[in-house]
Amino acid sequence: MTAQDAEALDVDVEEALAVANDRPARGPRAPRPADGTPADGPPAAHRAKKDAHHRATPWPEARAVAERAARSRGRRSPLSVTVEDALGLVLAAPLTALTDLPSFDTSAMDGWAVAGPGPWAVREDGVLAGHAEPERLTDGEAVRIATGARVPVDTTAVLRSEHGRTDEQGRLHATRDMAHGQDIRPRGQECRSGDQLLPLGTLLTPAALGLAAAAGYDTLTVLPRPRVELLVLGDELLTEGLPREGLIRDALGPMLPSWLRALGAEVTAVRRLGDAADTLYEAVRSSSADLIVTTGGTAAGPVDHVHPTLRRLGAELLVDGVKVRPGHPMLLARTKENQHLVGLPGNPLAAVSGLFTLAEPLLRTLAGRAAPERYGMPLREAVHGHPYDTRLIPVALRGDDAVPLHYNGPAMLRGIATADALAVVPPGGARPGQELELLDLPWATAGIQVCFT
Repeated sequence: MTAQDAEALDVDVEEALAVANDRPARGPRAPRPADGTPADGPPAAHRAKKDAHHRATPWPEARAVAERAARSRGRRSPLSVTVEDALGLVLAAPLTALTDLPSFDTSAMDGWAVAGPGPWAVREDGVLAGHAEPERLTDGEAVRIATGARVPVDTTAVLRSEHGRTDEQGRLHATRDMAHGQDIRPRGQECRSGDQLLPLGTLLTPAALGLAAAAGYDTLTVLPRPRVELLVLGDELLTEGLPREGLIRDALGPMLPSWLRALGAEVTAVRRLGDAADTLYEAVRSSSADLIVTTGGTAAGPVDHVHPTLRRLGAELLVDGVKVRPGHPMLLARTKENQHLVGLPGNPLAAVSGLFTLAEPLLRTLAGRAAPERYGMPLREAVHGHPYDTRLIPVALRGDDAVPLHYNGPAMLRGIATADALAVVPPGGARPGQELELLDLPWATAGIQVCFT
């Protein structure tokens, strides 16, 4: 392991190199008492860091805590929205057929509706889609018909335009064999009135909305999107122009709202608060959102005000650090009976890690979405791991393999910007060909998925 590798893992460089090379981190070891503590005792800063790590929640457990936190607030009241506004929401009631589909016998092709065996005398009128019930046919009779038009009573079949010809007397002949009922969509072929079309809990995709509209629905009963307020912290952040004079561009303000919406949230506000403790306190205290997401300020530095704000509010801290890299200082708290706060680290990729670890399971559960099926893919290359913690790294999916991407340090976005998923790397790392669990990015299409058991 190189020093660059250790920095990307967000660990103490000397400690990580020592673990990798199996040697003491800081010279010869002093004699230790029975509990393993050095004789002169650890420095105060080291003790604080060690205590924080012991408080940290293992990564899988942290995700489970976030999901349980959302379930603990109970079912949210459903609402009625138009079909056009329901995309991405979840059905709060089953979708039941209001009528037969199709609601009448329909032509599946352009051609002729025919009755009895041919040849047929062709009527002068035609049958078009959207018109009232046409005149019935008698044996030996045919009429021009358009796709989607109502089939006349006593029609035997629909003869496709390319399968028929007329002779000099204007009589219609079939150029190939034709089965009884051919190219007719009979009434109720897709469903009968009262059939369940979609169950409770279905995520409404464009195709699901099309089905609802075809079935005659104008409105749908759905679960509301969780309301999220994003608080971007940090006096060092610029909203435009190049970085300068110790100031950096804010990457999280532009990135997180769209990401939160992709996870099913309604982002009600994005507020840039700087590093003022009282401003943060008032923003959290007055918020009516279901979830408050903060960026930065979750560690123990001089301007890290998230923990003091939570104590001041009397909030219940559910997760105080997670054993994952990057992003280990993330947190989850219950600020009110029906409100939670997810504190993301300020480094961009660390914030993405926190988003997947804590915000995703909480928002998914609040929105009523089903958990994605776990799956894995083999690594094309080896990946360094943290000595003790889970590591999340961006990967691209290429054929049957997951390819680790470079530029995956806590402050970097270059890797995740071209990634399809995050790979879950266990402590110690992973070898080439080892199958790892993958977390799909909301907008990425996974390749061939292997069920992860």
